[in-house]
Formats: sequence, structure tokens, C-alpha cells
Amino acid sequence: MGYIENRMSQKLPDQSLRSELQAASLGTSGTVANLSDFDERIQRALRAAAEKKAFNSIVMDLRSVATFTDFFVITTGTNKRQMQAITDEIVEQLKRNGTRAARVEGYQTAEWILIDYGDFIVHIFDEKSRRFYDLERLWREAKRLDIPPEQLGSEISGPKSQIPDVKSQISDLKSDRTGSLKEE
Repeated sequence: MGYIENRMSQKLPDQSLRSELQAASLGTSGTVANLSDFDERIQRALRAAAEKKAFNSIVMDLRSVATFTDFFVITTGTNKRQMQAITDEIVEQLKRNGTRAARVEGYQTAEWILIDYGDFIVHIFDEKSRRFYDLERLWREAKRLDIPPEQLGSEISGPKSQIPDVKSQISDLKSDRTGSLKEE
């Protein structure tokens, strides 16, 4: 992902060594944000991602620490196909409303997809890559704004939230099927 490293190296904040205690005091959770406080395009991107079941969406305000963009929108998908669907939905909804992406990176591999809109950049990660690259920690000087799922019209808190229901439904179907065969 040469493009990503190039964009991020344009102005990285001064990263003096800090003690673990000082870094921990910054915490990983941010301020709970009201969706209506954001630019309409960021709102549209967040809602489009939520429509495709993205989770753990946050916005990072980089205006005080970077010059190459104002905001990061960071979200997570569960697999390659879903991440590509999230990307397609964001690009399509913003394009319909007059905003074209300057660049999309990482679409084919779909571990980390970047959609560059100039003044904001959307990052769509799979879970493993989000933990590995940890942009929230890397850009900890930026203001982190957490978006409650209910503001996006999504009740999904994570990728495994629906799995137990599906497993129990499959189990019920199997038992119904075997029970009806035994009765005949």
C-alpha cells in the first residue's frame, strides 16, 4: 500500500517517546459524538457503511495534528466480500450526491481499504488489520469521536452478534427434520 504510507508520511505528528502510563492515560475510547455534528458527506459515508453492516465506526478529527486531511472515518467489516460491499455503498452514495472519491486503495485484497475524499479519508479494515495497524493509537493526539450504532440505524455491536441466533435456527431445523423423518 505505497499510496497509504505516502499520504500518511506527508505530515506525521511529532511522536516523542512517552511512558506507557502517559499513553494509557489517553485511553482508547473517545468522545461520544452526535452524527449531526459532522459534514453531510461524512454522515452519508457512516450511514452507507452501517447499511452494509460495518461495525465499530469512529471518526478521528485530525485538523490539529495533520495537514493532509481533516478527518479519518474508520470502520470494520468481517470479510472481503462485505468490506468490498461497504466500499461500493460509500462510493456510490457519495457519488450520487456529487462527491467523487479521489482514490480507492486496497479494494482487491480487502484487508484495509482506503477511500480518499481529500478532506476526509475512509478506512475500512478487517478485524485483524484494524488491530495490527491501530490507527487510533498511531493518531492518538487526534480527537477520537465514537459514533453510537443507534445513530446510524444499526444495532450491530460486532460481527458475532448474530451468529448464535443462526446456529440455533439451523439446529432447530435439523431437529425438526430428523423428528419428522422418524415419525414416518
